Amino acid sequence: MQNIKAYIMLVCASLFWAGNFMIGKYAFLTEIPPLSLVFYRWSLVWVLLLPFTLKEIIKYKDTILNNMPLLFFLGLTSVGLFNSFTYLSLIHTQVINASLFNTAIPAVIILLCFLFKIERTNRFQILGLIISACGILAIITKLKLDILLSFNFNKGDLIMIGGVVTWGIYSTLLKKKKFTLPLLTLVHVICTFGLISVFPQFLYEISNGQVIKFDLNLVYTLIFLALFPSIGSYYCWAGAVSIIGANRAGISLSLIPLFSSLMAIAIYNEVFQFFHLIGAILIILGLFLSNKEIKNA
Repeated sequence: MQNIKAYIMLVCASLFWAGNFMIGKYAFLTEIPPLSLVFYRWSLVWVLLLPFTLKEIIKYKDTILNNMPLLFFLGLTSVGLFNSFTYLSLIHTQVINASLFNTAIPAVIILLCFLFKIERTNRFQILGLIISACGILAIITKLKLDILLSFNFNKGDLIMIGGVVTWGIYSTLLKKKKFTLPLLTLVHVICTFGLISVFPQFLYEISNGQVIKFDLNLVYTLIFLALFPSIGSYYCWAGAVSIIGANRAGISLSLIPLFSSLMAIAIYNEVFQFFHLIGAILIILGLFLSNKEIKNA
């Protein structure tokens, strides 16, 4: 029964994260400024978490203060940059493209762990990295040689690759974390530093005349983002990992582009094309190879 519960939670987490891409595109279509959306989304998350984490933050204040540089960079790369890159990319590219790139995050994490000498890599992981990179290339070039030779790539695709790299850095920094904080407290602290890094982006957007319109549409959007892709997904993911482990849970991340693509086709009439299929196959094949271990003889 525990395993069934874990897999249900993983499906829910993937579904919630897929919903983040849908809302990101919806925000663009309804003229909600992307950087303001990031700021208000995580401000609401911060307020919602405060009653549940305040005592723990006071209890662990010394741990937090002693690890502020790492916590700041965790907030910068996840809340501050990944979310901004995601919403900015959806102004210029399809939900299908943006979500498919996220499937390459495990491969990027392996590459960064190798570069920062956090973990050793094996030949399967290196091969997986190369195949995943070919999958990304297939999507951004649409399997057209002239796009590759002219470097005439879609702006949104390139922005989303930036998002994938920043989430990879965030995940790599998490592996360097030597201290322990309760999960919700860690999320709240990261959210705090993330808001600090998002605030200048928010002010820059306002200075360019992109002022958010406060109405019921914005309220419903923020409530959904705060409850599901922010708090709900983290809760379900953490709960599932505690039952079946990170390695088995990690494979479920492939469900995110599946759910996102199905919803984008149904809601936004996006078209899943042949280059999407080839790119997805290569990225997922690279993911499975990257998770393959060599047993000692």
